[in-house]
Amino acid sequence: MDVVLIVALLALGSATGFAAGLLGIGGGMLLVPFMTMVLAARGFPEQHIVHVAIATSLATILFTSISSVRAHHQHGAVSWKIVKLLAPGILIGSWIGPWIGAHLNSASLSIFFGVFVSLSATQMLIDKKPSASRELPNVPGMFSAGGVIGTLAGLVGAGGGFVSVPFMTWCNVPIHTAVATSAALGFPIALSGTLSNIYHGWNTPGLPAGTLGFIYLPALVVIALASITTAPFGARTAHRLPVKSLKKVFALVLYALAAYMLYRAFK
Repeated sequence: MDVVLIVALLALGSATGFAAGLLGIGGGMLLVPFMTMVLAARGFPEQHIVHVAIATSLATILFTSISSVRAHHQHGAVSWKIVKLLAPGILIGSWIGPWIGAHLNSASLSIFFGVFVSLSATQMLIDKKPSASRELPNVPGMFSAGGVIGTLAGLVGAGGGFVSVPFMTWCNVPIHTAVATSAALGFPIALSGTLSNIYHGWNTPGLPAGTLGFIYLPALVVIALASITTAPFGARTAHRLPVKSLKKVFALVLYALAAYMLYRAFK
């Protein structure tokens, strides 16, 4: 891995870590499109770029979620009961998501990612909270919800917060608890999704050197180190800046990134 690529990935990891701490979201929405740009510019095999970007993004959550969960747990904000109920479905769904992705070509995966990010950006831009109209479902319902959250997160390389937080608030879970619990759910999502990406990408022809399955290990190390370092700064900055306004700006950035992924799919 050359110096230019290392610098680009350090900058990318720093930006995504800061955004995650500032806005309380995972970095996958930013990381996947920008990593796609970086890998394309460095001449990575076209047919594998999106798969590698998504898999590597998901693997970074293994590291970033730990520091995030520790902070939330210290404030007593994580509902471990909800984590235990959603985790079984999430583990299965997060394995299925990369399996689906492995059967999609790069263009189809780019389209799915672009549409998903556009919907997430719209949710952030409107900032409309779901009506708190019911309680959490029973055990089979929580298992099913976890499966949906895990599948979507594993497919797009994100931590699942754009799905799990609205689901929990819709079920009358306080927003701060929902955000903290979603952070805790990021680890089982990343663990199962990472193992799935290793398994389903194993022996795939044409992958560049340094990959473990679909995961590009040099990028994983650089991005994880950078994002872990900058996330606390983002969290502290969140208390001094109008985060609600920043989220609207960030939503517009997501629209641009979604447009780029769709452009890649149709060019």
